[in-house]
Amino acid sequence: MTYSVLAVAAVVAALIVDLAVLRTRLVTRRIFWATYAIVVVFQLVMNGVLTGLDVVTYDPAAIWGPRIAYAPVEDLLFGFALVTLTLASWAAVNRRANTASRRGRDTRTRRSSTR
Repeated sequence: MTYSVLAVAAVVAALIVDLAVLRTRLVTRRIFWATYAIVVVFQLVMNGVLTGLDVVTYDPAAIWGPRIAYAPVEDLLFGFALVTLTLASWAAVNRRANTASRRGRDTRTRRSSTR
């Protein structure tokens, strides 16, 4: 399996998790795309440094070829999947915690006293 195929599979998996599994629907919100734009800028800077200085190299047979800031476009796909999965997971955990606290359950762990 090539890097390109894995990158596309990661995006599809992230979208399925966001939209169908966790049902956070982050990718449908304008705020997600606004914050993702900020992430992409820093991702391109770091990818540019790492690939421009040959710290990271790619097999030309494993990627599509087009590059942005020296990095293959597939890196943007993996970055999207990583950010989306992280934020969707975080949103789902917070939603569960908020639901539990509205029902009167304390979701924080309490220290047991050994006095």
